[in-house]
Amino acid sequence: MAHNRIIIYSKPNCMQCNFTKKYLDDKGVDYTIKDIFESEVALEEVKELGFTSVPVISVEGKEAFNGFRPDLLDQLV
Repeated sequence: MAHNRIIIYSKPNCMQCNFTKKYLDDKGVDYTIKDIFESEVALEEVKELGFTSVPVISVEGKEAFNGFRPDLLDQLV
């Protein structure tokens, strides 16, 4: 089953980021991580999406959301 490209904007030592990644890992879902501490571009993308905290989950064709949201993550599986 093909998935839309999922991007997780994250930072080190972020519990909600880690929960989000583990949740998707446990379901076998592929995603890309963009660390906002390592990439100024990633930080700007988060700001452009209208968020000030991570994780931010961005999926092609869907509205981005932030925080650990199993209800919304389940819609991506």
